[in-house]
Amino acid sequence: MRDQENTDLTPAQVSEISELSKRGYQLLKESLTRRAVECFEQIIAIQPDNNYALVGIGDAYRKERRHKDAVNYYKDCLRYHPGNNYALFGLADCYKALGQFNRAIDIWEEYLKYDDSNVTVLTRIADAYRKVRNFSKSRDLYFRVLDMESTNSYALIGLGHLHYDFKHYDEALGFWQQMEEKSGDRVDIRVLTSIGNCYRKLKQFDKGVPYFERALEKQPGNFYALFGLADCQRGLNRPDQSLIHWNQILNKDPRNKVILTRAGDAYRNLGDLAMATRYYNEALHIEFDTYAMIGLALVAKAEGDYDNALATLEELIPRDPKNARVYIETARCFEESGRKADAERVLNDFMSRGMHDEQLEAYAKKLQGFV
Repeated sequence: MRDQENTDLTPAQVSEISELSKRGYQLLKESLTRRAVECFEQIIAIQPDNNYALVGIGDAYRKERRHKDAVNYYKDCLRYHPGNNYALFGLADCYKALGQFNRAIDIWEEYLKYDDSNVTVLTRIADAYRKVRNFSKSRDLYFRVLDMESTNSYALIGLGHLHYDFKHYDEALGFWQQMEEKSGDRVDIRVLTSIGNCYRKLKQFDKGVPYFERALEKQPGNFYALFGLADCQRGLNRPDQSLIHWNQILNKDPRNKVILTRAGDAYRNLGDLAMATRYYNEALHIEFDTYAMIGLALVAKAEGDYDNALATLEELIPRDPKNARVYIETARCFEESGRKADAERVLNDFMSRGMHDEQLEAYAKKLQGFV
């Protein structure tokens, strides 16, 4: 931090400010933020533009997650001392915490004018660009960090998240695997679940399973590991195995409508239509859910009640008009009940709205005899 100007202060005041500043920052290190603020306020009473005190109060409020209050003190410091790097860093971090990523980027870019090789700041700017979905700037900054520190964890993790967010799952996988190799047996479960999720998105479910299992060995009951493992078993057409893990989640979170619907799907695929219906209805008692309604329609279809199934599915189309799954299941129901023309009509209705879905388009071609 830049040295504070001590003009117009007596030697006794300079000495008192120095002692209060040391005490305040020591209290901050010990997370005794209220007492630290009291020290810094005593400094401000003597010298209102003291940069150590203004930044110190900002840091204390930032530790307390009072980010809006912290912003005011960092700004005060910068008004008196433009370019103070601690105030710039704190201000940018507050904007990030407040979700104001573009403001955070502007402040961090200002910080780099004074310290352009600070990897912590570079990764923070890259993170912020990732949040505002600027792929190229985010990627370039992460790689700039890796040029300085080839195994920097924050840059590797950031690149993994960045490529995953943009559905570049193969590339994301490579960065997460570098983290796994770097960490060895001490690998964080978030790295394991991220690798598992990449394989899940690539539909390589058999490769995802061991990563979620390893995560559960490290932290039994972890939601993300249980969800990933259940979804991989679902992808591998093992509803009995997926159901074990869906129900483990529901034991802790019985009102999770997404998981209730997934469990309902598993029971339906196992032929237990009564239990499937129960789970779908439990989900719907919490909140309307398109997939729970689809599940009930498929139960009706499995029981041969095509009229009830179609009534449910056709009611869903105006409620969720961009959901290709609704159109596909409606068309299948029409086709299986011998109404092929109606099936084609439903699929054409989706495509005529300018929407695209590979599975739906392939099904339409099959019905028309092109496949």
